[in-house]
Amino acid sequence: MMKVGSQLPDIDVTNQYHEIVNLSKLKGRKLIIYFYPKDDTPGCTAEACNFRDNYSDLEKAGYTVIGVSADDANKHTKFIDKYSLPFTLLADTDKLLSNAFGVWGLKKFMGKEYEGINRTTFITNENGIITHVIKKVDTKNSTQQILDLLAI
Repeated sequence: MMKVGSQLPDIDVTNQYHEIVNLSKLKGRKLIIYFYPKDDTPGCTAEACNFRDNYSDLEKAGYTVIGVSADDANKHTKFIDKYSLPFTLLADTDKLLSNAFGVWGLKKFMGKEYEGINRTTFITNENGIITHVIKKVDTKNSTQQILDLLAI
């Protein structure tokens, strides 16, 4: 898993508009990059809506929010439209970004093991350096976790 002090990877990923986004090219912005398993599932919806409901607080603090899952761009568009999400979602369908951040791996749910994205949030400074990593994300209070961590 990427650690505090790591530089954002130079990897191209498609957003919900089928546009290419490269996180390493977003220098000059402080980022909150949150990895989540799947669009339109209970925990992922709660997390996305929590970011939506507190988006202005994060913007005022100078942060840009970006969500990442292995869902495709079309599914992201439907998810954004359904819940009026004001931020970008990246379609990491080939899992290059998830693997680079070290969040793709073995998961367990109801006694079954499978591979997928382990919910994790990364916070960067303006230079594209990771300053914080949240491994135990509280989906219903993820924004407050971040604001508390950053003492905002």
